[in-house]
Order: sequence, then structure tokens, then C-alpha cells
Amino acid sequence: MAMSTSDHYFSTQPSSPQDAQTHRVKVRGTDLQLAGDRGVFNKGDLDWGTRVLIENAEVPRGGVLLDLGCGSGAIAAALATLRPDATVWAVDVNERAVDVARRTMQLNGLTNVRVALADEVPHDLRFDGIWSNPPIRVGKDELHHLLSTWLARLAAAGTADLVVHKNLGSDSLAKWLTSQGYSVTRAASKQGYRVLRVTRI
Repeated sequence: MAMSTSDHYFSTQPSSPQDAQTHRVKVRGTDLQLAGDRGVFNKGDLDWGTRVLIENAEVPRGGVLLDLGCGSGAIAAALATLRPDATVWAVDVNERAVDVARRTMQLNGLTNVRVALADEVPHDLRFDGIWSNPPIRVGKDELHHLLSTWLARLAAAGTADLVVHKNLGSDSLAKWLTSQGYSVTRAASKQGYRVLRVTRI
């Protein structure tokens, strides 16, 4: 059943009927169980963009990390497994995604992940690393607002790795980020997806 035109993975309260699922995946040498549901990004198996990010992104240093737009929580689960000493925040605006991401953490026995709605994150919290498969389809203005808000919360020496397909504007996004005062390099490119590494200048 298709979602209604107003029901997207970036909706705050998806209206599509729930269809809870669990999938096993192996990524970066790690076996993970991912919860899934309708109206949540990564409802099914691990999508290619997220896989490319996890396999090719730099594992952030520091104690506080962020999975921005966490969907089912795949990125947060990978980060928490790779960095068991870190506190990982899994953040989304989608209330169903937050519930699904919490289930993903439970399935994997991960206790170093805090799953939260975006407005529940302390405003003074700074992140040593951000990983994100950002919601490109939300529209350019909303995407830019989202990234401006959260990249501003990078710690001084922090890095953000974003995965974007070349056909969905990875190059134009890189140019925009540069115009906002960030240093942007292409850390990886695979299956048309590009991992953009973003740091403060």
C-alpha cells in the first residue's frame, strides 16, 4: 500500500498503516538487526546510500556522535557498535521512526544510543561527529535549514559525513555547504552515491 502524498518518511506522524518488520544485515563487518515499518526511512533492507555511508565514512573521534535523520536507526546502530565508548544520538522528526529506532537498539543490545525527537536534544549539546543520509526529497529550502541548524552544532574539531546521490544534487549541495563557510571534500564515491566530508574552516 502506497503512502498518501502527505505521508513521507520526514512526516512527523505518518498515517500509513503500521507493518513492523525486522531485517538482518551485515555492514562494515558487523551483523545488525534492523527494525522497520511503513512511513519510516529504511523500512526494508539497508538502502544503498546508507550502506555506502557506513562502509566509507570516517569513524568519528570524540564522545558525542549524531545520526541525523535516523529513520530505522541503522547509522546509529553502526556508530554505537564501532564506537562503544561514545554516546550516540539518533534523531528524527518522525515519531514512528523514533519508536522503530528504539526497537533497533533493543534488538542489538545497544545501550549507548539516545533516540530522540529533534526538539528533545539539549540545545547546548555539541557533536564530535555527525553521520547522515539527509532527506533530500524534503526540498532544498528545508534541507538547507536542517543542515544549517545541525552542522552549527559540530564541535570545533568535529566532522560530518553526508551521503548524497549525484543525481539528487550532491555536487550542488557541496557548493552550497562551501558557501556557508565549511570545508567539503568527497571522501568516497560508489554506486553513484558520494560521501561528503564537512568540517569547519
